[in-house]
Amino acid sequence: MSDTSVSLTPKLSLTSVVTFGLAYMAPSMVMVIFGVISAASSGAAPTALLVATGAMFLTALSYAKMARHYPTSGSAYGYTRNLFGAPVGFLVGWAVLLDYLFLPMVAWLVQSIYLNAQFPGIPVWVWMLLNAGLTTLVNIIGLTLTDRVNKLLTGLAVFIVLLFVAYCLVHLAHHAPKSYTQPLWNSGSSLGGISAAAAIAAYSYLGFDAVTTLSEETRDARRTIPRAVVLVIAVGGLLFAAVAYVMQLVHPGGVFEDPEVVSYAMSVEVGGRTFADWTNMAGIVGGFASGLAVQLSSSRLLYTMGRDGVLPKRFFGALYPRTQTPVLCLLLTGAMCVLGLDISLATATSFINFGAFLAFTAVNACVVVHFVRHRGEGGVKALGYVVAPALGACVTIYLMTRLSAVALTIGLCWLAAGGAHLIWLTRGFSRPTPELSMGESS
Repeated sequence: MSDTSVSLTPKLSLTSVVTFGLAYMAPSMVMVIFGVISAASSGAAPTALLVATGAMFLTALSYAKMARHYPTSGSAYGYTRNLFGAPVGFLVGWAVLLDYLFLPMVAWLVQSIYLNAQFPGIPVWVWMLLNAGLTTLVNIIGLTLTDRVNKLLTGLAVFIVLLFVAYCLVHLAHHAPKSYTQPLWNSGSSLGGISAAAAIAAYSYLGFDAVTTLSEETRDARRTIPRAVVLVIAVGGLLFAAVAYVMQLVHPGGVFEDPEVVSYAMSVEVGGRTFADWTNMAGIVGGFASGLAVQLSSSRLLYTMGRDGVLPKRFFGALYPRTQTPVLCLLLTGAMCVLGLDISLATATSFINFGAFLAFTAVNACVVVHFVRHRGEGGVKALGYVVAPALGACVTIYLMTRLSAVALTIGLCWLAAGGAHLIWLTRGFSRPTPELSMGESS
């Protein structure tokens, strides 16, 4: 039986947290999106990915600062509650909830599509149920097992990506490119095209912030989590750009028969069809690791909101004593896979972007407010606490304007529902919004 008196236990190291973050981003994602990014940037995919990395790095720095000052599992939800007040924090948390509720479903759907392509005899819905069931079981058993499985699968996914790069380099040794600078900038490149491609690429970085939801389960969280956030975005972004550079050398320019299946066609070109089938496994292996990490962070956010009374505490705010995991939250996120049984990937991903970019903007704003409250204290400088987060907020607001009408409509309707729930929860603001149980800032 779940118990609301049991608390999370710090077990994770820096390596574990960084691995979770990289799994969340999925190392093989660059191979999936390369064709689309290259087409949008007219053959300058690595430059577009470097721009996206730099842009998201600004927000990563803001998360790192907040994680150091407020080391709790609430992430953007906890930061905004502490700095903007309970009602604003509630609405940001509600927006993030949309993101975290549907992210596991999207991760399982992507992986199921890959598996169906590899084994067409088994329908997508069967893979969906298997993926959700296995991921939920591993996460329920406990954090130690999840950590070990995640390290193994993420390491395997990175190995397969690097093996693909090695085959590309061997191919280039026999088919030398005309120019080694063309993938970075060419006659078709433009600032407008690269910025548009970078905006598309930025969606692949969603999830780097999820490591902050593991603060209460990380050893020396005030030091470890900020370092992990920065390392995840830096390592992931540089890996994306490096792989894209090699792929762009193999295929100069941005014209493809089908931009969405470029990596498979390129794998056939450099290593043959059997090698291509094995390379496709990188997406499958990485997909399972990503599903583990996504569900883990989603369940922790639900647990934090339940523990604080924002969601029903008896259900969401309880941990199973033996495993010290929020079993009911995990079962709920696992059950969300049912919604993905009859939904397109494009529709599924549209659900999550609004909440993610709203949270990013809110965290950047939190850093500025923290500066106003603590200016003059050691280590709180205007450059890092005002200029950088302001630029980060501009980037995330711009990305939000690039969302589709469907994503914006769903996001705004969800936010309105959150406002209605807040009014009901506080009985028309006659009662205080449930407070976050967290320590004072340092």
